Amino acid sequence: MGIKILGTGSYLPERVVTNDDIAKALDTSDEWIYSHTGIHSRHVAGEGESTSTMAAEAARRAMAAAKVAPSEIGLVVLATSTPDYNPFPSTACIVQGMLGCENAGAFDLQAACAGFVYALEQARGFVNFYPDRKALVIGAESLTRILDWTDRASCILFGDGTGAVVIGNDEPPGDASAHTTAPTILGADGNGSHFIMRTGGCREATGVSKGEIGAKPPPVAPHLTLQGHDVFAFAVRKLSKVVGDLCVKLGTRPDELDRVFAHQANGRIIEATARRMKLPLEKFWLNLETTANTSAASIPISLDQAVRSGELSDGMKIVMVGFGAGLTYAGTYCTWPNL
Repeated sequence: MGIKILGTGSYLPERVVTNDDIAKALDTSDEWIYSHTGIHSRHVAGEGESTSTMAAEAARRAMAAAKVAPSEIGLVVLATSTPDYNPFPSTACIVQGMLGCENAGAFDLQAACAGFVYALEQARGFVNFYPDRKALVIGAESLTRILDWTDRASCILFGDGTGAVVIGNDEPPGDASAHTTAPTILGADGNGSHFIMRTGGCREATGVSKGEIGAKPPPVAPHLTLQGHDVFAFAVRKLSKVVGDLCVKLGTRPDELDRVFAHQANGRIIEATARRMKLPLEKFWLNLETTANTSAASIPISLDQAVRSGELSDGMKIVMVGFGAGLTYAGTYCTWPNL
């Protein structure tokens, strides 16, 4: 009884870019990239693909797995840092239309790589009070389209992809929350907002804001910037703390977890987190060797892969945990598939 994940789905673009492909244009190699990141290749959205088209495909697969019709979806929450438009209309609304979820509200959520856990918590609150309706939670990214492909420090890290889950509730309105003890932690540290950024936006005055009536908007070429060492230190510290704090809240220990689904940012971050927590690396789901960092999509992609491979089964104790630009961090405890 209660709130649970009813189905999972994911989508990775067909095109694959290997480290050797990147080495043809930059002073690097597959050996160097893998030794520093744990990544061999990444998927790249092709012509005609976008965050919305990939999100819709992952969502269709999740709804099929959940045996839920579009008309049953009451809310679509889409976590992304790479929306189709910047920033409106929301990509969630575009996906809602593609899927025919005519009874659903829809909005985007931006918490970077921690976005899926943030979005999952919003949807969990929704189905708690509207148990007759289902929620669709999506993490979707087209990160390769905002990279500076001359910057070896950042372009090697990211890939494109989407993951989705459908959640529902089989208890009366408001009852489910009485049976959980704060299974989620959401946090932020805005003092590190400059560690990971996408340039552009509305911070600087242009046109009429500067008194220039009739001026054309400036050309926009936003791209991602990254301070890797600062991000690494923050990530290892927060990932281990969030997992530990969640276990304390739920009366368990990290070594009693069956799996940790951590945001797939960098293999060395996950290895350092495992050492800090004194856990075997085998406790952590790893797929970034072939997906790279897919930001808000990485956790739901991992969940779907684990479910479909049979490595995530009912009753397993797991934590989903992520961190990202903002800086943001988030984690949630789950006895699969119950939230």
